[in-house]
Amino acid sequence: MQIYLVGGAVRDALLGREVHERDWVVVGATPADMLAAGYRQVGKDFPVFLHPQSSEEYALARTERKTAPGYHGFAVHADPAVTLEEDLLRRDLTINAIAQAADGRLIDPYGGQRDLEARVLRHVSAAFAEDPVRILRLARFAARYAGLGFSVAEDTMTLMRTMVAAGEVDALTPERVWQEWARALGEAQPGVFIEVLRACGALARLLPELDRLWGVPQPSKHHPEIDTGVHTLMVLAQAVRLGGDAPTRFAALLHDLGKGTTPAAEWPRHVGHEARGVELIRSLCARLRVPAEFRDLALLVAQYHTHVHRAFELRADTLLTTLERLDALRRPQRFAQVLLACEADARGRLGFEDSAYPQARLFAAARECAAAVAVQPLLEHGLKGEALAAALRSARIQAIAALEKTVSPAAD
Repeated sequence: MQIYLVGGAVRDALLGREVHERDWVVVGATPADMLAAGYRQVGKDFPVFLHPQSSEEYALARTERKTAPGYHGFAVHADPAVTLEEDLLRRDLTINAIAQAADGRLIDPYGGQRDLEARVLRHVSAAFAEDPVRILRLARFAARYAGLGFSVAEDTMTLMRTMVAAGEVDALTPERVWQEWARALGEAQPGVFIEVLRACGALARLLPELDRLWGVPQPSKHHPEIDTGVHTLMVLAQAVRLGGDAPTRFAALLHDLGKGTTPAAEWPRHVGHEARGVELIRSLCARLRVPAEFRDLALLVAQYHTHVHRAFELRADTLLTTLERLDALRRPQRFAQVLLACEADARGRLGFEDSAYPQARLFAAARECAAAVAVQPLLEHGLKGEALAAALRSARIQAIAALEKTVSPAAD
């Protein structure tokens, strides 16, 4: 029995990055050998075992053979005769096909170290084309390592385009698409995930609502970058820069989805894109089974981002109505996410990247004013039911009106 450290732990150590988890491959062993050594088997399809002390995963060296379309159609062969090189050959990228022996020696039969140094994401073999999930994984790695200068090898991009043309990505389940997309949203440059999928044609098959934004113009006065797709990725980048979490980044990415369905005759204006975007987001989230936390925030941002942008044009009662529709008084944390996404939208324009966004300050202050209005004095006056609600709303409007006179739209 020979045991090797493999995959991400070896890759990240060579890149000088923190290693979060370790995976091992075992050569020359049978399931019976592993069980006799105290390992616990997990799953039935793959020969994977958990270490009795560390609970780290130890997989028997294996080969795979394609038997059907999609990523479930594989026959797995694990045998003591399978070599380390054969096991590494089935992996996706050369940088993930490096193993390390117990003495620290690196086994790198497919040039992973070379590609690490060259900052290239390259497939190990033609077997890459047998699993469409690998397109999503590669795009996610591109998003993670873009800051280190990594790019996709041209021959790998060509292979992915061939896979898309062959309909391989159409076999991906909604859950797997969302799983990889959600993980990509947490990477350093999630926009690269979208760019890679678009470059190989997968975005048009998996997220056509998003893909159609490219080539759609906007008024140059407000959007010097003009192209809606370009603007969308700029907004996502700003959401990352401002510290937005994954749901906020998701909302920022989808906020202008409705512009993709504006009739060309109406370009570059996009009247009513907010409502159209809401319907598209509902459909997309239902199709991919997106969690409610992500979906609900995206819906609010799509519907109300222009309201927030126009904060200084709104009357006090309209400000309060917007706060109510955003459920800002009861959900202050989510309301903060909405404001961050709106600020990212305002900054995600050519030449506006460092502009102030006082609208968020006004809306946040308006929420605090409305929340500070005391209910008890109204109750002491005997108000209840609809009369109480009307009086409370009136008091909140007055408080917001007084605030508006003190908050300036000028930059901070």
